[in-house]
Amino acid sequence: MFEEIISFKNLLKAYYRTRSNKRFRKKLQKIELDFEDRLINIGKQLKNGSYKPKQYHQFLVYEPKLRRISAPAVIDRVVHHAIINIIEPIFDRQFTPNTFACRKGKGTHFGMLQVAACYKKIAQKQSVFYALKCDIKSYFASIDHKILIKFLAQSILCQRTFKLLKIIINSYHDSPGKGIPIGNLTSQLFANIYLHRLDVFVTKELKEEHYFRYMDDFVILSPDKTYLIQLREKIRTFLQSNLELTLHPRKANIFMAGRGLDFIGYMIKPTGITIRKKTLRRYKKRHKKRLKQLREYKRLKKIQGLAQPSLFEDRQENNPKAEQSAEKIKALKTKIRASRNSLKGFLRYSKYERLKTGGVEVNGIVIPRIFPKKKYTPLLSNCKKV
Repeated sequence: MFEEIISFKNLLKAYYRTRSNKRFRKKLQKIELDFEDRLINIGKQLKNGSYKPKQYHQFLVYEPKLRRISAPAVIDRVVHHAIINIIEPIFDRQFTPNTFACRKGKGTHFGMLQVAACYKKIAQKQSVFYALKCDIKSYFASIDHKILIKFLAQSILCQRTFKLLKIIINSYHDSPGKGIPIGNLTSQLFANIYLHRLDVFVTKELKEEHYFRYMDDFVILSPDKTYLIQLREKIRTFLQSNLELTLHPRKANIFMAGRGLDFIGYMIKPTGITIRKKTLRRYKKRHKKRLKQLREYKRLKKIQGLAQPSLFEDRQENNPKAEQSAEKIKALKTKIRASRNSLKGFLRYSKYERLKTGGVEVNGIVIPRIFPKKKYTPLLSNCKKV
């Protein structure tokens, strides 16, 4: 297993995945000059045991709540991809079918469709039914290193691979012996491995069929409210005693689900599915900010282009500011395109109205410039006869 991870072929594949949609960034452009030598070097470090993760770059984001992101160095990301390429299939086969986060062939849309199908099935039989919707308090920061390492040891029999995983886990702490970084690719897999025990407990031991989990958010549907109250306490006890985790005090609620269920970014109702308003407002704000920024970059580029000393000189060579603006425009256009495609993916399962201006109206919220503008085609009845 370890030889597969450190093979040049796997490291090269990991590098291509790391640089995907990020080649315009300066850090990756520097690495691009001699990336093969760097991959050979990191392979040697992994082989002789001298590899040590570099310091994390930390920053704050507010989406939808304040989070501290700890981003690894580029070469560490390559190592993470190389590890995931080999070990992810081992664990994915073990996971239960009702967990959807960060899994190939699963994801947000698949999870939403599964929940919606279950919701519709119960709604047809029961006029009144309930949902237990829970969230784990500070999940990534609360993952215990010893417990996680114990879970990994049950499936990773290769000692050198196991040692490498321990190095990555112990390279980060939110508190002594606890916490994994949100910015790591490995953290997504580790988070699923950690809560796999909860999935098994609920589905196998408690025999609950209507249970669905997306990372640390999970929901259980039932027509019996008393049953869900008892279930919540059993889950709370299991998490505390086995995983040292705590249910969020304000996000472990039981409510009537007949009017709608808010889960994985969608509002699932008996009448249909739509994107929730909170998600749409957040997307609209970010999208409009990027469009405004793009206009500003184009304006600056135009001014810088006019400032050229001569029309016969090379613009790229003699005007580095214009070149930088062009790079910024290219990068921002890539972000906007990816963001639009993401929204279009969500729109596939939601009711929306496409506007002539190229915008869309979803759930009463208008988002501009998502589709190309509709071309005006005059009706034949309005055309003058020649």
